[in-house]
Amino acid sequence: MKKVFLVLTLAAAVSFTSCKDNNAANKVKSENVAKAEQRDEAAKKLPVMTFEETEYDFGNIPQGQSVEKVFKFKNTGDAPLIVTSAKSSCGCTIPQKPEEPVAPGETGEILVKYNGSGRNQVTKTVTITANTEKGTEQLRIKAFVEPKEAAAGQPKA
Repeated sequence: MKKVFLVLTLAAAVSFTSCKDNNAANKVKSENVAKAEQRDEAAKKLPVMTFEETEYDFGNIPQGQSVEKVFKFKNTGDAPLIVTSAKSSCGCTIPQKPEEPVAPGETGEILVKYNGSGRNQVTKTVTITANTEKGTEQLRIKAFVEPKEAAAGQPKA
């Protein structure tokens, strides 16, 4: 009984494998391989966002005085740079991102406006989301906000 089962199993295995074309390499088209290589090379090309400076100190400003800073950057990568969003750490800081892609070798700007709210030393962060390798970049602004009473020369209560 065991021999019959073994013979039937071997016969089934031979019949299932003998009908197949085992040479899968013959089915691969060289033009598809070339397209895949080009696609893989293109995927390796990424933009690089290189800032002139990533932090700016406004120094002493009176409370409520709006200030702004333009952060300049250059795309030092090999693909167009697309800034998808620019968000600040609070509502008192408003960043404005470029709307158009920045080509390799070209420059762009991000305008950051701060409304002067708060008191004493403040630090605000702007997070930029782009199609770079890291995916995000950070900018930072600082200021010492002088309370209105001190700015007007009035003594504090």
